[in-house]
Amino acid sequence: MLKITKRATRTQLATSALTLAVTGAFLGPVANAAPPQPVVSELMEKALPDIPGKDALMLSVDYPPGAQDPVHRHNAYGFVYVLEGSIVMQVKGGKEVTLTAGQTFYEGPEDVHTVGRNASKTKPARFLVMLIKQQGAPALIPVK
Repeated sequence: MLKITKRATRTQLATSALTLAVTGAFLGPVANAAPPQPVVSELMEKALPDIPGKDALMLSVDYPPGAQDPVHRHNAYGFVYVLEGSIVMQVKGGKEVTLTAGQTFYEGPEDVHTVGRNASKTKPARFLVMLIKQQGAPALIPVK
């Protein structure tokens, strides 16, 4: 189950519920143990008055060892900054990259995020995500 830190906003609850539902749908029945889930925490959401209809959403994501995301998109400009550990990222049509602390990753509004996981089965990883998105739009949209 996703853990939510800070106070739970509607965006955060919707993101967490969607992530749980999508992860369950993609993984199906697993022998005896579900893989660890990412822990997503909303740090800030702010309307951008100079860019009508847009807001900025900042999240921290903690990947326990072995954690991974379902295939998804954001319909947003997404900027990732790795704080600790090592993560693997890929968007459709792009190369799979392994990132370590201090490295960055970008996803555009049309990108489908096909790979997102902790590179380690034994060590946690943590990163920040800044999304520039339509106001009121969900942070994560599942892709089948």
